[in-house]
Amino acid sequence: MGLLIDSSVLVAAERGRLHLQDVLAGSEDESVAISVITASELLHGIQRAKTVEQASKRQQFVDFVLELFPIIAIDLEVARHHARIWAELQARDEMIGPHDLLIAASALAFGYKVMTFNVSEFERVPGLNVLNPTHN
Repeated sequence: MGLLIDSSVLVAAERGRLHLQDVLAGSEDESVAISVITASELLHGIQRAKTVEQASKRQQFVDFVLELFPIIAIDLEVARHHARIWAELQARDEMIGPHDLLIAASALAFGYKVMTFNVSEFERVPGLNVLNPTHN
């Protein structure tokens, strides 16, 4: 089983709230990746920087992350999972954010766990294995 890292974990690492190597300790035998949605969220953070210095710091971190982790694209298999999860959550009136929905679908399509600080959102997704980085 692999591990899909959510942007909430990466943003916490970028802000110095946790050490990425500590979070990933014990995952050496697993594939670790990020969703293309997470890549987009990180890139969006650069665009929203309030200063040139902040943008530069974020750019360096995002470049590091994009080089470190493979990126899982949204393909037809992910779309199939996305449609099913969306319908199930909507029927239960337990929708989650659209980005989180795509990340969850990607994780299920590839058989990955999701590491996130947004545990309450992702735990609504049936069959998804969710990890909190501080409770690993």
